[in-house]
Amino acid sequence: MPEIQLGMHTIRSHGTRVARIHMHDWLILLLLVIIDAVLNIIQPFHRFVGEGMMTDLRYPLKANTIPFWAVPIIAILLPLAVFLVYYFIRKDVYDLHHAILGLLFSVLITAVMTDAIKDAVGRPRPDFFWRCFPDGKGVFDPVTSNVLCTGDKGVIKEGHKSFPSGHTSWSFAGLVYLAWYLSGKLRAFDRRGHVAKLCLVFLPFLVAAMIAVSRVDDYWHHWQDVFAGALIGMVIASFCYLQFFPPPYDIDGWGPHAYFQMLAESRNGAQPSTVNNEIHHVQSAELQAVSLYIPPQHDADTRGNSWDSSPMLGASQNVRAH
Repeated sequence: MPEIQLGMHTIRSHGTRVARIHMHDWLILLLLVIIDAVLNIIQPFHRFVGEGMMTDLRYPLKANTIPFWAVPIIAILLPLAVFLVYYFIRKDVYDLHHAILGLLFSVLITAVMTDAIKDAVGRPRPDFFWRCFPDGKGVFDPVTSNVLCTGDKGVIKEGHKSFPSGHTSWSFAGLVYLAWYLSGKLRAFDRRGHVAKLCLVFLPFLVAAMIAVSRVDDYWHHWQDVFAGALIGMVIASFCYLQFFPPPYDIDGWGPHAYFQMLAESRNGAQPSTVNNEIHHVQSAELQAVSLYIPPQHDADTRGNSWDSSPMLGASQNVRAH
């Protein structure tokens, strides 16, 4: 099988061009950061908490097993490290840029949605009693029986932010996005039945789930808060990943949309992306040949994995000859 050489697209050679094209996306990310900061400053809705409701809100006030500062490390820096490793292997700035952009959108959209719901709902945490009355002596309005908190205002403010869980939604937003990314790069759905690939794909899910469980164990959240946070994070991560990458089961599921568009435009004289599907898939076969060196397969295997077989390489050579 002849080796097919394609030019590398590094940060130095193509980074400025890619960033310039998506400048508006980075500005939107900045706007999301500002919105989330405002949502964390304003007071949440102080839901009515009567004396009779304190039965389920008397759990002990504990420290966080997973501190707040650790969540961005797990949800952002850990996936980012994986992206960088793949970049140093493949030297593809399109993949690196779009992976980072999609990850940040996933986490920041999740953060804004989570904090907006927190402020609007104002559900008390399971440890609300001890936040409200640190001395253990409850004080209630004689008419409405609503709580008259005597504790620290900042601690009480946090006590009204139970639903949904921010730790959980952030973790699932970043780690589910990483799971999508790994499934594409590992070709987890190549119909070869390698369950070991799925084990690697599910590893980020496990980490996110353990973080979610810690929120219930620490009595900072009810189980409904954790469930809703996980659902928000997973849905947004899925949408953000598919915005920049094909589905992992797709023949081109290993690379970003922008990479294939760039190749199509280069091959067709930098024309707009009006390339038909046949040429698109032939180019994809060329790209697979760069990183895979697989001997010719039998006919049955070729039909199931046309993207890494010698007939497709022959077709790509014919295209180049013309």
